Amino acid sequence: FQKVQIHRDDDTVFDAYVVGKENAPGIVVLQEWWGVDFEIKNHALHISELQPGYRALIPDLYRGKVGLDAAEAQHLMDGLDWQGAVKDIHASLKWLKANGSEKVGVTGYCMGGALSIASAVLIPEVDAVVAFYGVPSTQLADPAQAKAPVQAHFGELDNFVGFS
Repeated sequence: FQKVQIHRDDDTVFDAYVVGKENAPGIVVLQEWWGVDFEIKNHALHISELQPGYRALIPDLYRGKVGLDAAEAQHLMDGLDWQGAVKDIHASLKWLKANGSEKVGVTGYCMGGALSIASAVLIPEVDAVVAFYGVPSTQLADPAQAKAPVQAHFGELDNFVGFS
């Protein structure tokens, strides 16, 4: 992974991690409630190695913090500025497009899945979204208003709200 700094339009700067083939289609990979941990980096690495080759970028939405247990992860997610996270995703997408990725999609898991779907609604430049669990709050984004193609994966028998 290469660590890069990304600048949002409002002068906020955050770290992101990028891996994969330059000038390949880009994928913004969004973290679960844990943060940018070993698991999310493995997902990004795997995506980057899929044929014909992709460039995966993980924005650090928690600014370096990682939840070590469920209570801490819940606390981090509860403290997340969701509108700010969408701005981070938008800036990440723009960074990939400015650095050789003609098309850029967004994928995410759990909290990142909800933010992926919100990206399809709120970020006009998104080319496609794949969400694994998670639905954004109605205050953030109405999934019915998605402007990009969305493929969403949910557990048929999962008893968590927004997961089935």
